[in-house]
Amino acid sequence: MTAQPRIAQPRVKENDYGSLRPAELGCWEPTLTVSVVIPAYGSQDKLDLTLAALAAQTYPSRLLEVVIADDGSDPPLKLPEIRPELCRIVPSLSGGWGCAHAYRSGALAAEGDVIVRLDADMVCFHDNVEAQLRWHHLADHIAVVGHKRFVDFQPGALTPREVHDAVARGGAEKLFESDAYELHHYEKFIEETDMLRAAGAQASRIFTGASASYHRELYLDAGQVDGDMILGEDTEFGYRLGQAGAVFVPETASSSWHLGWSTTMTDGARATRYCQPFYANRVLVPRKRRPDPGRTWKVPGVEAVVDVSEAAWEQARATVSGLASGLVSDVGVVLTGPWSRLDDGRRDILGDPLLDLRLIREGLGDDGRVRLVETAPDTSFPAPYRFRCPAGWVPGSTTLRRLIQLVEKEGYGLVILDLPGDVQARFEQTRAFARAARVTGPGGDRDEAVAEMFGAHTVDGADYGLEPAGDESVPKPPVDWQAKAQKWEADAAKWQSRANTLDGELKTVRAELNAQLQRRLRRRIGRLRRRLLRR
Repeated sequence: MTAQPRIAQPRVKENDYGSLRPAELGCWEPTLTVSVVIPAYGSQDKLDLTLAALAAQTYPSRLLEVVIADDGSDPPLKLPEIRPELCRIVPSLSGGWGCAHAYRSGALAAEGDVIVRLDADMVCFHDNVEAQLRWHHLADHIAVVGHKRFVDFQPGALTPREVHDAVARGGAEKLFESDAYELHHYEKFIEETDMLRAAGAQASRIFTGASASYHRELYLDAGQVDGDMILGEDTEFGYRLGQAGAVFVPETASSSWHLGWSTTMTDGARATRYCQPFYANRVLVPRKRRPDPGRTWKVPGVEAVVDVSEAAWEQARATVSGLASGLVSDVGVVLTGPWSRLDDGRRDILGDPLLDLRLIREGLGDDGRVRLVETAPDTSFPAPYRFRCPAGWVPGSTTLRRLIQLVEKEGYGLVILDLPGDVQARFEQTRAFARAARVTGPGGDRDEAVAEMFGAHTVDGADYGLEPAGDESVPKPPVDWQAKAQKWEADAAKWQSRANTLDGELKTVRAELNAQLQRRLRRRIGRLRRRLLRR
């Protein structure tokens, strides 16, 4: 299968792919090769139906291969009689197990320009592959999600021949009763966001691996599927596709039957509980996946880049302290400088021209959130934001949080913070600059492309709490108003409890006084009666 040359890239605004015009089904000539990768473990009967449907696709058979990654099935999987022309089984690579690991193994063996991820329990309609591939002929950074319907499937209900013949004549929709299925839970979100065109960064939330496709180059740029994600790997990879600049397209014409219910349908509570810490550690869309304040994670929420090549130790210290003590705690800090020039040879300790660089390395280099590099990486992927801060400028406790809120509300790909002395800081969306790199190519004006596709905005840095460092400037820890409010609420509850106790005690005292008064009154009345009787 011969790879095609890179196509010219359109400039899609945010996730509004409406400007793209895919070919009409059945009325175009495909050129891209495609690999349908199927991770599989057992269930030979369902796999046979999946392959029978793929053997009847409208996409040219000479351009389509199917790779089944056998995840250690016992007995091993075998190719059935009815299958696509180019079809093979590869073993899952050693060192792992599970759906994600098997898929990763199959994708590495695939040869197509485009990879279609398909589960081993899916029966595709005849134009499933064609409907998705027509988008990939328009741009190399589109992630297409197919439409699927879940049905309660019983083994033996269909034969591979019945499936193949129904799909070939365009009758796959009639294989099951039209009202006996369930749609995926993301369908409502797709509808509410104008088929994702108004979804912005949230578009990646609908990505599921049961039926999805992307260019091989985009798959590799996004770091491939994470084999450590035993469950929920599709959501995690969808997030990374978004940070790599993907445009997400829900293709309703790419339909399929899912034979049986998904794990989230049959055991949703336990599946959600299992996935929560994995998502919190890796996925930042939506940001509420990280409910725990004061934590650091595998994937930082913001990567700050500070050039300390010519900075004084005090300046670098103040900047890093500001970044580390803000209300946004999941911040990674990259300090760029000529670190390789530092050696341990004899030198004038106090007159060393590299003294400040040595102090910065000693004072900040062992912080687990800090990395020392010669040159800043080209991207902050997979962190969603990059904050470029000049050394000697100190972010306030709310600076990063307010910038995140601004970008999430307005969608800006770039926010420039103007500072005195013709100095600027920058807050960048990773996905915006990743897409800009794809559409402009090497040496292109990425700022201009970001402004066109996502928007750029300039603010006064002082308005966002960015201040110059003083001689001994180290920011005070931020006031955690939430914690204070919780303390005040606890104090109020304590005093309310005390008041309730005192109120109860007062009622008891009053009752006792009333009882004593009544006893005295009865005694006095008794004495008066006795006196009257003696008379």
